[in-house]
Amino acid sequence: MTSSAAPAPFPEHVDVVIVGAGISGIDAAYRVQSRCPDRSYAVLEARESLGGTWDLFRYPGIRSDSDIFTLSLPFQPWTGENSIVDGGEILSYLRQTVERHGIDRHVHRGTRVVAADWCGESALWTLTVERAEGSRGTTRRTVTCSFLYLCTGYYDYERGHDPHFDGLESFTGTVVRPQFWPEGLDYAGKRVVVIGSGATAITLVPAMARDAAKVTMLQRTPTWISALPRRDRLADRLRRWLPARLAHRVVRARNAAYAGGFYHYCRRFPDRARALLTTAATRRIGEAAVREHFTPSYAPWDQRVCIAADADLFKAIKREEAEVVTDHIDRFVPEGIRLRSGKVLPADIVVTATGLRMLALGHITVSVDGKPVEPARHMLWRGTMLSDVPNLALCFGYVNLSWTMRADLTARLVCRILNHMRRADLAAVAPAADPGVGERPMIELASGYVQRGVDGFPRQGDRRPWRMRQTYLLDAAEVAVANLRRELAGVPRASVRSAAGDDPRRGG
Repeated sequence: MTSSAAPAPFPEHVDVVIVGAGISGIDAAYRVQSRCPDRSYAVLEARESLGGTWDLFRYPGIRSDSDIFTLSLPFQPWTGENSIVDGGEILSYLRQTVERHGIDRHVHRGTRVVAADWCGESALWTLTVERAEGSRGTTRRTVTCSFLYLCTGYYDYERGHDPHFDGLESFTGTVVRPQFWPEGLDYAGKRVVVIGSGATAITLVPAMARDAAKVTMLQRTPTWISALPRRDRLADRLRRWLPARLAHRVVRARNAAYAGGFYHYCRRFPDRARALLTTAATRRIGEAAVREHFTPSYAPWDQRVCIAADADLFKAIKREEAEVVTDHIDRFVPEGIRLRSGKVLPADIVVTATGLRMLALGHITVSVDGKPVEPARHMLWRGTMLSDVPNLALCFGYVNLSWTMRADLTARLVCRILNHMRRADLAAVAPAADPGVGERPMIELASGYVQRGVDGFPRQGDRRPWRMRQTYLLDAAEVAVANLRRELAGVPRASVRSAAGDDPRRGG
């Protein structure tokens, strides 16, 4: 399915530029056009298709790792049958959403932002973009905007984490990376080894096990896994009884409360959470297998708790279509992988589900009056703006709930900021750094991909408004009542006009 409307001509200037047309960027576009209707905006998307994560990843079994009622957009009720949803359905839903709300007319595909420089004198961002111009190839252009909103996600679309494996060149089979799944890969009747035990591996293994001769999930350490039903029967009943929008809001609130409650239960009562998860897994595959392969040394939610939809991974193991091996790789050999224990795992295909490479600003070089912005040197105000950086917002979702829940809060806060600037006749705003606030990592998980990349991300503080909570209800309340006049330093528009002249392009 493709967009039915061609985008407007590429602009020279808009009030707001949103970078990224994934689920965060689509949400941001809707919020800007509905809450700030006097602002012009454009969505710049580097890929030729919108959908972000759901367009990039094409591996077998790709699906949501949280329920769709919290992952979907709050203004566009989910009408499908399942609660845990395949990636293709999510992508179709996003495409239908941009068409239904006219967002597609503002999306410029094949437009990669490579640099953004803020000029304090004119109170404008100048973006350098690379555009795919058909037979003309790639050209460079610039566009200016008054406010820049980065919805680029938190990982590198161009490469994943690619650890070194000794002997890889000697392997005679096929090596596949989930982030760049080859179209038409034939794995029917093949022996497959999936390296890793995160959300990608846990999705891949049961999906490939349906057709492969045998799938082995090779992990260095176990991961906590919770089995959830693919279909939400209570949601089904509510959607029969209530109007679509109301039912969606009720189910979304219930699921957010449940997920948030489980997260805080795990953090407060780790031993009880361990017992809960191991008991549930033991009922499905037995005590010995759980003790060896599904009992991590860390507490639940020290790293993410992964979801097995309809317990599909456990069922594949029970049917002996899949197995789990907990060991370290010694080296690749022609016929497969040799482990430190000396065992060789024979393989025709090896899938390296070894994780993401985190990236804070989506390969965009950001500067303020010519001085480079290094995210790690800044703190994140209300999870939205970098300290001392004017008119720039970032979208970072939750790690313990659906990404969309926090993304939508951030988009609503950005709209509050834009409207505050209009009312107060401000050309620029920025949160001032507070040297008295203690710093801590923005993402407080022990997961490998987080530990590898979190040092390149902004810091959060130890108190409001610099603390990035992982509690939706508290965040929602704080976003609604945040005192922008007190918390954001503003530059009056009159002072910019006197310095740079009255530029009619500026929308604030």
